[in-house]
Amino acid sequence: MEDQGKVLKYLVSVEKLAEEIISDKREIVMLDKRRNQNREALRDLTKNEQKKCWVTVGSVLVKHNLEDAKNLLEADQKQINIDINKLRSNLKIKVNNLRDLEMQPPVPGLMLVPMSQRETEYFSKSGVF
Repeated sequence: MEDQGKVLKYLVSVEKLAEEIISDKREIVMLDKRRNQNREALRDLTKNEQKKCWVTVGSVLVKHNLEDAKNLLEADQKQINIDINKLRSNLKIKVNNLRDLEMQPPVPGLMLVPMSQRETEYFSKSGVF
């Protein structure tokens, strides 16, 4: 009876973590779509020669100053990028935790981080690159 309880707790924890991973992946895809829509809107606003433009706020259309609309979209882009990066870094940890629960080795190279600008400059000056 105790073994069944342990197995059940194990399966519940694996399924819960797997659902979190799938949910995070869906959220990343949705944020990426929103980021692309913002990018399209910013591109369209740069081509626009008018002083005002229409902006949707929820389900309401509002006529807004063009520069303010650009600033709002750029701020939204920055926030979306931050959210996507947070989700991706947390996703790596969750994937490794899931693999630990499944008693599998961690994904090789999953926790790699890119070199900083300073490190890249050092290597390029030393002739390695």
